[in-house]
Amino acid sequence: MAAEHIGSSFDDFLSEEGILEEVEAVAVKRVIAWQIQQEMQQQHLSKKMMAERMQTSRTQLERLLDPLNDKVQLDTIIRGAKAVGRKIKLELA
Repeated sequence: MAAEHIGSSFDDFLSEEGILEEVEAVAVKRVIAWQIQQEMQQQHLSKKMMAERMQTSRTQLERLLDPLNDKVQLDTIIRGAKAVGRKIKLELA
C-alpha cells in the first residue's frame, strides 16, 4: 500500500515562511558555482587562468565560485560559463 501525501509541500512551507525565492536563488547559485568548478577541474584551470579567460579579477571570480553569494551579476555568470566552454540557459516557468 502506497503512503498518502499528508500536509503541504516543502515549497509551500518555504512560501509561507516568506523565503521561497531566496532559497531558490541560493540553490541555483550553488549549482552554477559547482558546475563551473567541476569544469575548471576537468580542464585543469587555475583560478588565475580562469580569471584571465573571463577578463576579470580573481576577486570577481571568487564571488562567482562562492556558493553562498547569490548577488553575482548575470553577465559574470555568463562569462564564467563561456570561459569553460558552456552556456547559461534561462527560462521562465
